[in-house]
Amino acid sequence: MEGVVLAEWKGITLADEDRVEVATASQTLENVRAEGFVQCGVSAQVPGFSFTDDAGNWQGFDPAVCQAVAAAVFGDASKVKYTAATGKTRFTALASGEVDILVRDTTWTLSRDAELGFNFVGVNYYDGQGFMVPKALGVTSARQLDGASVCIQTGTTTELNLAEYFRLNNMNYEPVPIETHEEARTNYLAGRCDVYTTDASDLAASRAAFDDPGAHIILPEIISKEPLGPLVREGDDPWSDIVRWTLNAMITAEEYGVTSANVDDMVANSDNPEVRRLLGAEGNIGEALGLNSTWAYNIIKQVGNYGEVFDRYIGANSPIGLQRGINAQYKDGGLIYSPPIR
Repeated sequence: MEGVVLAEWKGITLADEDRVEVATASQTLENVRAEGFVQCGVSAQVPGFSFTDDAGNWQGFDPAVCQAVAAAVFGDASKVKYTAATGKTRFTALASGEVDILVRDTTWTLSRDAELGFNFVGVNYYDGQGFMVPKALGVTSARQLDGASVCIQTGTTTELNLAEYFRLNNMNYEPVPIETHEEARTNYLAGRCDVYTTDASDLAASRAAFDDPGAHIILPEIISKEPLGPLVREGDDPWSDIVRWTLNAMITAEEYGVTSANVDDMVANSDNPEVRRLLGAEGNIGEALGLNSTWAYNIIKQVGNYGEVFDRYIGANSPIGLQRGINAQYKDGGLIYSPPIR
């Protein structure tokens, strides 16, 4: 394939044998380092996914991504500040620079990727929209919801999916608009709507927090694809790379069995080249990201690999009780997969 032209870049012909280094400063990284913390946009009070503990500290599956970025950049996962954003305010918060990363059950769609000036840098949870109803309603399928009142978060793909599903199935519904998950749960439990619809994972999280979870059922229909993941502003590729490869490092660590408990032993004793590159025991792959050689080691040691974070906050043995399903590693039949770290 010698001499095959791969691309044209600013008048330079790049062939497969060429190596061109393009060094670009990251304004976001410079600002983050100057501030001394990563500013992270998250959902407010979604059990398992994004919540504050009894001491007021943010925890959950989504904040863990921001903590991992802080570990990569500062070597300290605690250097994060949080902004609770709603479906309406999240994009403004990111576009304005109020937050550096948005990790808030936000679905990757073409229009959001191409029109809003953001970059989705990966998927940390593959989801789909579902419906929850009181068991006393006597409904077993979404096809039986004609005429129902539905609590629906405005400004979301959920709102659009709902309208399309009911139209395709020649059904009517009465929307009960809400802005936050907490408001939806309050209205639903108070009987102001017959149905609560959102991502199925959020429904499971909400039901787990109810006083009587068994009084509510999640219907079997999943009506959409909802790939959820972190996003950043367009125009700062080095920062995009840092957030993208932070998530990939967590995924890779799980693939190769590197955990927060054994990472020190892996640094000292692993003979797997991919693991050694990941942990900085061989070369300095972090240099390409503007980070030091222990960037991924710090992520895994302080936050954990992808599977550890999943199990801790939302897994089968957590109060949320989610199975890995399509969020299993690719080698286990799921969709979770990282490009090579080399």
